[in-house]
Amino acid sequence: MPISIFGFQALWSPYYLAVLVLVTILYFLVTVKWRGKFEGNQPLSVKQAALFTSGIALLYIIKGSPVDLYGHILFTMHMVQMALLLLLVPPLLIMGIPSYIWKAFTELPVIKPLFNLLTKPMLALILFGMAFSFYHIPMVFDFVKQDVLLHGAVNIVLFTSALLYWWPVVNNLEGVHKFHGLKKLAYLFGLSVLVTPACALIIFSDTPFYATYTNGEAWLQAMALCVPAGTLSQLNLSGPELFSTMSTIEDQRTGGITMKIIQELVFTVFIWLVFYEWLRNENDNADEITAKVLQDRKDMAYHRHNA
Repeated sequence: MPISIFGFQALWSPYYLAVLVLVTILYFLVTVKWRGKFEGNQPLSVKQAALFTSGIALLYIIKGSPVDLYGHILFTMHMVQMALLLLLVPPLLIMGIPSYIWKAFTELPVIKPLFNLLTKPMLALILFGMAFSFYHIPMVFDFVKQDVLLHGAVNIVLFTSALLYWWPVVNNLEGVHKFHGLKKLAYLFGLSVLVTPACALIIFSDTPFYATYTNGEAWLQAMALCVPAGTLSQLNLSGPELFSTMSTIEDQRTGGITMKIIQELVFTVFIWLVFYEWLRNENDNADEITAKVLQDRKDMAYHRHNA
């Protein structure tokens, strides 16, 4: 059965698109037209603009396009959403927003003490790993999935915890929590270890965990989060099996495997970038030392000649 039966609003979320467009317009106003109001401002680079707009575009694809609707039909697609929303969008947005804006935000009296606490690397790592694992406990997951306000609040908490986790890895501010060199690799590996048990339980279970993908009534209630009530009431639907050829246990296992694959791919890219940055810094340091040694030798030769 095609998902087009749910209508344009359910498929493309025009109100959500409008909000993201407004956020993007505000971003360019602040970073281009109003940047003179910020201390230490720098011109917006093409790279920063590309990173931010990529993050916003990906955010819409994940939560505003048919991908979001499929996320309520297939657990596999839900895990794709989670992987991209928590592992790729946050670093794109952090790197896309200029440092002087982050500095102004993080130094607000209300924000500074809490932000400094929650971005401590080990605490940020543990909180993010716990938030992801706790959300995917079947009882919690099904309860959250059937209440629109709670679902929105939990998604905000998850996304915020992901931003806090990525902050020590990709931020460029001086005097704040961040890792350098090989410590970043250990930090990234730490999250991989923390989320593995939850993914393993999902992958190797012999029975489906989640009622919102197996029970018709619970599924319809969860679908009401993204499908207008009037549209849903006109459709004669029994469950997600109408839209997929996979069994629920196959869908669940595929979802767990997909999460781990995307996580490993994202982390591989960042690990390569971290290693490249570390190697470049080492080479720069070596070049500086070599240049200093050569200069010292020249100075010694000059003094001997004059003597």
